Amino acid sequence: MAEIPLYFVDLQDDLDDYGFEDCGPDCDSVRAAAFLDIPGQGHLPPLTRLEKYAFSDNVFNRQVIARGLLDIFRDFSNDEGDFLTVMAMAIRLSEDAEPTVRTELMEQIPPIAIFLQENRSNFPLVLSEYLIPVVVRYLTDPNDQVRKSSQEVLLILLEQDLIFQHDIENKVCPILLALSAPDSDDDCKAEAVSVICRLASLLSKSTVERLLLPRFCELCGDGKLFQVRKVCATNFGDICHAVGQEATEKFLIPKFFELCSDNVWGMRKACAECFMAVSYNTSPEGRRTKLSPLFIRLISDPCRWVRQAAFQSLGPFISTFANPSRAGLCIREDGSLSIRPPAQGAASGSACGSPTAGSCGSASTACSTKPVPMEPHATMDGPPTEASDVLRVRNSCDGPRENPLEESVLAGAGLARLSPEANAFLKCPDVNSLPLHSLPGSGSPACLGRPEDVFSDFLYWRAPLPDISGDLELLLGEAGPQDVGGGRPGPVHSGRVARSEIQKVLDSLQEHMMGDPDVQAQVQVLSAALSAAQLDSVDEPERKATEGPNEASGSGPSAADRQPAPPASAPHRERSTASVSRSTNPGEPCSGTRDLAETEEQRRDPTPLEENRSKLQDVIPQPLLDEYVSMTDPARAQSVDTDIAKHCAYSLPGVALTLGRQNWHCLKDTYETLASDVQWKVRRTLAFSIHELAVILGDQLTAADLVPIFNGFLKDLDEVRIGVLKHLYDFLKLLHEDKRREYLYQLQEFVVTDNSRNWRFRYELAEQLILILELYHPSDVYDYLMHIALKLCADKVSEVRWISFRLVVAILQKFYSNSESALGLNFINELIVRFRHCSKWVGRQAFAFICQAVVSEECIPVDQFVEHLLPSLVSLASDPVPNVRVLLAKALRQTLLEKAYFRNAGHPHLEVVEETVLALQSDRDQDVSFFATLEPKRRNLTATTALGKRG
Repeated sequence: MAEIPLYFVDLQDDLDDYGFEDCGPDCDSVRAAAFLDIPGQGHLPPLTRLEKYAFSDNVFNRQVIARGLLDIFRDFSNDEGDFLTVMAMAIRLSEDAEPTVRTELMEQIPPIAIFLQENRSNFPLVLSEYLIPVVVRYLTDPNDQVRKSSQEVLLILLEQDLIFQHDIENKVCPILLALSAPDSDDDCKAEAVSVICRLASLLSKSTVERLLLPRFCELCGDGKLFQVRKVCATNFGDICHAVGQEATEKFLIPKFFELCSDNVWGMRKACAECFMAVSYNTSPEGRRTKLSPLFIRLISDPCRWVRQAAFQSLGPFISTFANPSRAGLCIREDGSLSIRPPAQGAASGSACGSPTAGSCGSASTACSTKPVPMEPHATMDGPPTEASDVLRVRNSCDGPRENPLEESVLAGAGLARLSPEANAFLKCPDVNSLPLHSLPGSGSPACLGRPEDVFSDFLYWRAPLPDISGDLELLLGEAGPQDVGGGRPGPVHSGRVARSEIQKVLDSLQEHMMGDPDVQAQVQVLSAALSAAQLDSVDEPERKATEGPNEASGSGPSAADRQPAPPASAPHRERSTASVSRSTNPGEPCSGTRDLAETEEQRRDPTPLEENRSKLQDVIPQPLLDEYVSMTDPARAQSVDTDIAKHCAYSLPGVALTLGRQNWHCLKDTYETLASDVQWKVRRTLAFSIHELAVILGDQLTAADLVPIFNGFLKDLDEVRIGVLKHLYDFLKLLHEDKRREYLYQLQEFVVTDNSRNWRFRYELAEQLILILELYHPSDVYDYLMHIALKLCADKVSEVRWISFRLVVAILQKFYSNSESALGLNFINELIVRFRHCSKWVGRQAFAFICQAVVSEECIPVDQFVEHLLPSLVSLASDPVPNVRVLLAKALRQTLLEKAYFRNAGHPHLEVVEETVLALQSDRDQDVSFFATLEPKRRNLTATTALGKRG
């Protein structure tokens, strides 16, 4: 209501015309109800005068009454009868034929409702019985402005919790359902849908699910008006959040599929924009098996605007797959990342695998052996790719295998690790990280359900692993001697072993398949492997019949010629099928000169298959990661969005957190590509988030992969360097001490900027240096950081100088808190030379401020201050510049003398300080004498009195 007096002042001429003479601009307290006190109207009671103007033929009079209803209610609130009479007049006024009057009345309802809430003991039901029906009636008003005002007022009342639940269910919701009915007006229907969507987030879950959800689902399929579907698509995530996961999957997901396939591209774009919110309210099974294929379809949409929105939502959608127990990190209440406590990680079964740096790049991070469910690459409706999906059984942390012998032996044992009896594939040690002599044979599972087989640091380092190399040699020896005799029963037997192991795993998974999507994915993968093994066993007799003469003559076809031809429609599956055949085909030799030569060649020149294999993981569907990685492709910028690389960089920390540090190899190349992008805004985005990524990756991966990029950002443009500088302390504290010391010399490069007028850059540097002091030894601070601080103290901009003085005080505190009094004394002498004896008055003023801050913060011992700083400080009393003496008076009178050490009457230096203060009190400058005389308590009282008068 603060705008009402101004309104009356501005319209003084109009008020005079209508008899409001006493509402002039010189009025001390102008009230909206001032017409009740108009001279000459004394013969009329106040209520009569109110009714006279409330129902006047003049529109302006009625507007004034509507605008001043709050003051009118306050004036008549002492008498309940008069108050109800005024309320009845307001209800009659709500039926005014003029839309402007109804709009003015509607805008006053929120403050009136708050007033009634504050006085609910006197008027408990007035709001419900009188005002809520007016708001509901205005929802169907023929005037657009009145309807929009009532919608906003309704939402305000709900946000303030001023409407009873009974009124919501029996008054508000029925009118909204009637307005959104199929036979209602198109404009009213669109507005009602918008109100319903906004209302859903303010109501209880049961109310939304019972009253609003059926109508919302019906409106999502409205074929008459696309604007209604557009509103539904835009607010779909809010509705999902309001009703929860169960109702979302049961009722809303089918409607979401329909909207994502709508003929209007705006609908599909709106769905792409709210995809993360929908995914957040979906179960992991639905997210992986339903929403992921749907999102891939949006990414490949023929409309560029849909693809653009989909790629912008790709990173946030991937982040909904995050699992803190697997990532080893959690998000605090303040939004910062922190390492998950080991107890929580152990309880959730997140630790698995051996801590070998070669497999995952971090000694503290475990590799996951959970297989990736099958996700088709070419089409979302066709059958999944069996051959390529078999590859995903292999651990996500593996690189290309360097030993073909290991690759063939692990065909059965690697699949046996996927048994649900092995604690759902999260507690199994990483077979690929173990030495070859300790690999499990085909007859022994790699991970059993016994407690002693569960990986732990204690058992790994202190109890030797069982030696099963004899079993492995026995298994391999079954094939070796028989090959020399010219027959091939050894491979056939080995193939039977592999098939039997696969069949065992399939049988054990059948009972767990119904409720777990991951188990279903395993069954599909293992079925594909079993089919391939059975195909080889069927072809074996024919091969033996045709290979006998060929082997005798030495001109038979090679093993590669005997491989079945891949289908022509899937050329990208040829290499995957060949790789699967090498690991599952029992007829393939396990050793030989040719295999070793191929291995050496692959090690020197990795094939595209091996490069793609290194990007496999099991946390999110692989097609999503492939699309995300492709956002750095220059062709995407041409066909989708020129800022697509920036969106990729923006969401990269969230994607990295979702995948976990064990899958960093999947994003490493993408991050390096973004870090070298030609657009500085892409590099700037990475610079602002590199400290968060360092927390996610850990110290080892940070030192190996992020430090080089960080060093590049230090030499980049100021727009990029500021991102590094703002979180310099957060990044440096994650590095090892020896690595951290390498940046001591580089810190001084931040003082130099591309534009000398960019003083905020230097200001930020001073703020970061105050935090960085704790990371370095006092000797390093003295040798490197002290000189940067002194240079910043001489900056041309006063804001930089003042924050630098704080830095100087922090450095002194660093020295004396670490018992480095010698370094502290040297620094004090440097301050005296640079500032106390400075030729410019600004330097001498800075010395007084530093001394005041030193005393206030108590960063050095008092005896040290009295001995080394106090004499130089007191000598400023004869300074010719008043500004210096003003700060000296503040330091002595309001800081120094307030300390208990100086209040002691027996203090030897107290007399000198008091004499200096007396001299300043009689100073010829008025300001100096004022601050030298002002008592601290009186100063606070004076400030309080001044604020009171100002208010």
